[in-house]
Amino acid sequence: MKALSYMLLSAFLVLSLNASEKADEEMEDLPSKSGFLSTKWCVEGGYFSDCRLESFLCGEGGCYKKWNPGDEETAELVLFVHDEGKAYKLDISKLPRHELDEGVARNEVEIIGEIKDDTIIAHEFKAPPPPKKSFFKGCL
Repeated sequence: MKALSYMLLSAFLVLSLNASEKADEEMEDLPSKSGFLSTKWCVEGGYFSDCRLESFLCGEGGCYKKWNPGDEETAELVLFVHDEGKAYKLDISKLPRHELDEGVARNEVEIIGEIKDDTIIAHEFKAPPPPKKSFFKGCL
């Protein structure tokens, strides 16, 4: 009986390993774009390093005055690709929104997914590593 249960367990593990390898191969086949993750409002206004953080919640600067906690997030996220000088809308319905928080207002964010017209249907997200700590040596 023990031998049968070990055989079933090993067969299950082999099948699950094959399934995960196929899923990884499918993700590798998807195209990716790398750029600056921001909101449509910030990119249209040319605000990159000084984009207001409330725009990631309600879509524009100063919107916190009319937005209440519990209201739906209405920000339209985009990925600005520097090489192309173009902003792609992001469809993040397949990703939890909180995963993208790590890449907000950062450069070299990689979005992996299907590209249709000017929209990227995101399947996976990779944020760049955080900046290295530096030591300021000098007079303040």
